[in-house]
Amino acid sequence: MELSIIHERIHKIRGKKVILDKDLAELYGVETKYLNLAVKRNLERFPNDFMFQLTNEEWVSLRLQIATSKKKGGLRYLPYSFTEQGIAMLSSVLNSEKAIQVNIAIMRAFVLMRQYALNFQELALKIQELEKTYDKTFDDVFDVLNHLLKKDKQLEQQTKREKIGFKK
Repeated sequence: MELSIIHERIHKIRGKKVILDKDLAELYGVETKYLNLAVKRNLERFPNDFMFQLTNEEWVSLRLQIATSKKKGGLRYLPYSFTEQGIAMLSSVLNSEKAIQVNIAIMRAFVLMRQYALNFQELALKIQELEKTYDKTFDDVFDVLNHLLKKDKQLEQQTKREKIGFKK
């Protein structure tokens, strides 16, 4: 399974990276109602930090972000969203070969996203260090330039003085 397909379905809700139940069902090749039914049969495996139901406001906001339209009749229930831990727990609830392969691909996508985030943080820290180092260097360069400009102005003022002596 291609990681970009999974990456497109990862959303940030309540400060957590999640995948919606309908997207997971599509990836697993099952209907959303059967995925949710399997989860409800094993609800003790899915605490609030593994899975939560979106509020109406969150769903409207997300729907606007991902540009989905209301389908005829709309949703009967607000969708569930699964965190990385919740998706890992799904592998114990859904035991098909496809579910196992999809879970592996999803876990790899989450790990890859974490690696990118860490690399970005490292890069940002290096840039800050460089800015501090070069800010001092540039301050020195600006001081020298200002000093030279002041000398240049002094020379201009000296050359503008009236000449002493006989005028024609």
